Amino acid sequence: MSERMTGGAALVRRVLEHGVDTVFALPGVQTYPLMDALQKAGNRVRVVHPRHEQTAAYMAMGYAKATGKPGVFSVVPGPGVLNAGAALCTMVATNAPVLMLTGQVPSGFLGRGRGHLHEIPDQQATLRSFIKWADRVPRAAEAPALVDEAFARMQSGRPGPVALEMCWDTMAEEGAVDFADLPPRPEAPAPDARAIVAAAELLAGAKRPMIVVGAGAQHAGPEVQALAETLGAPVSAFRGGRGVVPDTHPLAAQSAAAYEMWAETDVLIGIGSRCEMPTMRWTGMMAALDRVPGNRKLIRIEIDAEELLRLKPDVGIVADAAEGARALTAALAGRVAPDPGAQERVAAARAAAREQAEAVQPQVGYLDAIREVLPREGILVKDICQVGFASYFAWDVYGPRTYLTSGYQGNLGFAFPTALGAKVGCPETPVVVVTGDGGFMFAAQELSTAAQHGIGVVTIVFNNSAYGNVRRDQQTRFEGRVIASDLPGIDYIALAGAQGVQGYRVDSPEALKPVLAQAIAADQPALIEVMDEPGSEGDPWPLILRQPV
Repeated sequence: MSERMTGGAALVRRVLEHGVDTVFALPGVQTYPLMDALQKAGNRVRVVHPRHEQTAAYMAMGYAKATGKPGVFSVVPGPGVLNAGAALCTMVATNAPVLMLTGQVPSGFLGRGRGHLHEIPDQQATLRSFIKWADRVPRAAEAPALVDEAFARMQSGRPGPVALEMCWDTMAEEGAVDFADLPPRPEAPAPDARAIVAAAELLAGAKRPMIVVGAGAQHAGPEVQALAETLGAPVSAFRGGRGVVPDTHPLAAQSAAAYEMWAETDVLIGIGSRCEMPTMRWTGMMAALDRVPGNRKLIRIEIDAEELLRLKPDVGIVADAAEGARALTAALAGRVAPDPGAQERVAAARAAAREQAEAVQPQVGYLDAIREVLPREGILVKDICQVGFASYFAWDVYGPRTYLTSGYQGNLGFAFPTALGAKVGCPETPVVVVTGDGGFMFAAQELSTAAQHGIGVVTIVFNNSAYGNVRRDQQTRFEGRVIASDLPGIDYIALAGAQGVQGYRVDSPEALKPVLAQAIAADQPALIEVMDEPGSEGDPWPLILRQPV
């Protein structure tokens, strides 16, 4: 039976029918009907309103990455959408399923270039050039079907961000709307039996296989672990796959440890991963390889068939990570025996990597202090900063969705707002963000958002009065000519206090531990400033960018 409602109300109702319970939103005149519908929804949905559109988008991303559920945010069109652009491209890099709801100029102005409020030449085309899908809702009656398509698009295949826009006038107009039952979620393709057999044949003759997992395997931990144990193969990840197999497992190897075993690896199994670590990080970042270097063989389990054209495998399996790993493990039954010396080799590689990591101080010392205090299920969000870089190889991850990064975008300043979204999605879980004084100031105003909405993120700001990585590169690569990388002093404790957030200041890992424990126990927004001597940090890059072997 049809119901009469505005376009904005139809959008909100269908989004909530998809199980959404939180929307991150900044209101504006083009989205008033949508915001009014959210207000009328009452306690069926929580609306969190930050101070910047980019933050709204990052919060939705953090929510999605921490929970595994779709994130939803709303901003105004034009400049609001463009402000959210950095977060949208980060969602692409991290495979985050997020829906953006936005407005548009009045329908009579579409495509006329009259310069209406917030108009940009072709918003849909702009979005389609870098996110997964974008469309326009022409009238209220078509809102349910297009919301359904948006959810299908963002969750099927390789997850990613999508967008729906609606014109200012049609969002406010009432129309008759029918709400059909929710469609079933599209199923992933079943693994091709011939590809599974071919992969099993390759592995039956392998002596030293290695598994690399990415963000596409975050839901496939048990299946990946079973495959690793069947083969006796080490499992590693650079960023997105951290925690798929916990670092406590005897076959788990952080990136630096995996490199120690790379020379002897003869078959690489990439699962839900672009295999960035061995094909870019260990090759100098400048060699545009479309195959794994050396005489190694490559097996890839990847939901996105197109991805297999970018890095060509010897055997490609188009499948969900869990289904593909399960099928491959079953095909190996009775054909392979676990390498009896694998665990000892992994342990030796981990010990060698840890010895090298000990030189990267004080970053590793601070990471050890945080790891000692943060519960095993706690979430760490790392920014582009010296401690964040060291976490690639010196931070133990104990479970999926507990280590959040910006993926290959590597964009400064994403971490604090992303951590806010993660905490909103996982309110009972401690969330700690590590950021530098440079990156933190991209969204420092959101301390007030944390205070207003009671979002108990603990933010650790490492203050070295510089864009530290840039400054080091300028000193070492350009004969010490430093430009635009030194930062002015800021009283971060006063900045936090002015926004209603408790601030602390420490200057050593030992001093950090009790303060961090106190802040986590309080479960209130907190900022801890760590004073670093400018230029005193050890260089993490020799353990990230390795020599080809």
